[in-house]
Amino acid sequence: MFHNLAQLPRYRALIQSLVARELKARYRGSVLGFFWSFINPLTLLLIYTFVFKYVMPAAAIKGINNYPLFMFVGLLPWTWFASSLTEASGVLISGGNLIKKVLFPAEILPIVTVTANMVHFFLALPILVVFLIYYKAPLTIGELLCFPLVVLVQFVFTLACALILSALTVHFRDIKDILSNVLTLWFFATPIIYSYLHMPETAQAFKKYLDLNPFTHLVISYQEILFFDGPFGAWKKLGVLGLASVLFFFAAYWIFDRLRDSFAEEV
Repeated sequence: MFHNLAQLPRYRALIQSLVARELKARYRGSVLGFFWSFINPLTLLLIYTFVFKYVMPAAAIKGINNYPLFMFVGLLPWTWFASSLTEASGVLISGGNLIKKVLFPAEILPIVTVTANMVHFFLALPILVVFLIYYKAPLTIGELLCFPLVVLVQFVFTLACALILSALTVHFRDIKDILSNVLTLWFFATPIIYSYLHMPETAQAFKKYLDLNPFTHLVISYQEILFFDGPFGAWKKLGVLGLASVLFFFAAYWIFDRLRDSFAEEV
């Protein structure tokens, strides 16, 4: 396992090439092209803002000013995460012609999937910057320096999830169908459309379960850096999540490596 991990830096040019190909292929023939990176999250933002602020206003958002900005801060990283897992669940099956080549490292495919969706996340950041400026978000240099660390933790955690999903889906095709329901539940179990700090009394008992959700601490980290005023208080839990994500990555890669020899036969 560690030998294969050590070989990954040698494939960085291949990863860059496949990421570029993935980005071009996704919008090939599209009139708007890469502008969909802005349009898709904006569309989701408008829908959720309309529903949860005007149609069904919840107690958990009544204490939040500038709700569109609050939700956009959490929605962008979630879109990166959910899209990566959805695509990774079938990436080894769709890339079967590459896997059957003896010298091709199969783990490159989930890495490319997560990296390509991270690029889309970065492409949508200018829209977030516009929101931050418009709503006069209380940003500080010190907290902004922590932003890349949150992105790095999310990348490692997402990649670990992608490795396990991609490997297991080769043998259990039902996972791809189950995943959409799991992601829907996971989305509402993450404080994206509601605030972890402003939950009503009736929901306080569920906070302990939200703390068990790894993505809760990622979203709260983004919110404390980009939205809430005050110090970055989530850095301790982010550090714990970062360490856990690294261990999770090694475990996920070990599972992937153990199943590697069966991929060519199953796809």
